[in-house]
Amino acid sequence: MRDFNAKRYWLVGASEGLGLALAQKMSRAGAELILSARNPDTLAAAVASLPGKATALPVDVGSADSVRAAAVSLGAIDGVVFLAGVYWPVDAKAWDADQVEAMCNINFTGCARVVGAVLPAMVARGTGHVVITGSLSGFRGLPGAIGYAASKAGTMVLAESLYADLRRSGITVQLANPGFIKTRLTAKNDFSMPFIMDPEAAARFMFDHMQSNRFKISFPTVFSWLFRGSNALPDWLYYRMFPPNP
Repeated sequence: MRDFNAKRYWLVGASEGLGLALAQKMSRAGAELILSARNPDTLAAAVASLPGKATALPVDVGSADSVRAAAVSLGAIDGVVFLAGVYWPVDAKAWDADQVEAMCNINFTGCARVVGAVLPAMVARGTGHVVITGSLSGFRGLPGAIGYAASKAGTMVLAESLYADLRRSGITVQLANPGFIKTRLTAKNDFSMPFIMDPEAAARFMFDHMQSNRFKISFPTVFSWLFRGSNALPDWLYYRMFPPNP
């Protein structure tokens, strides 16, 4: 089991929701945390709510300059957890270019920016911990998920490629793929969300995974079977299960 006591972790996208719930667990486990998000006020409140040592570091993962500047100010870290994301339900028949591009830029390219900013130092030291948040929606295309599902699929494949390259390097790479979580993002949905979790329940899954030696977890378990198994289905059957929006 991984020991987090006195280890320095950068949590990106940790001012609320799953990120903040995970920060609470890591802080109680003794980790020193650097929390990042775009809003300085919500970051300050998040840091103040933690029981252990923590600092706020505002960053916009949509900006390469912002990420580079944040990484320089960090100093040496033991791990990074990428949780940042934006979401809007977008149907291809009502394409919103700004929203689609923002989801791709923040959710996927933002993840690549953050990992790229800290990974070279980890490789040089021969040690580190990289945790990436994917989504059950990233396993296969879904109606009304233009931008979001694609961006999460990108983060998942990024994590898989990192794992392939780094699994004998001393750097641990892990991927967590949650289902629906009660946040201000899922509040935008007007459809039923089976097995929806509160952030604390999702954080328990994620933190348990981070303490393990496993590469990947998809949760909640029963709900994840539908998405994990979908890649084995022929197109005609899969798309019959997910009819297009009217």
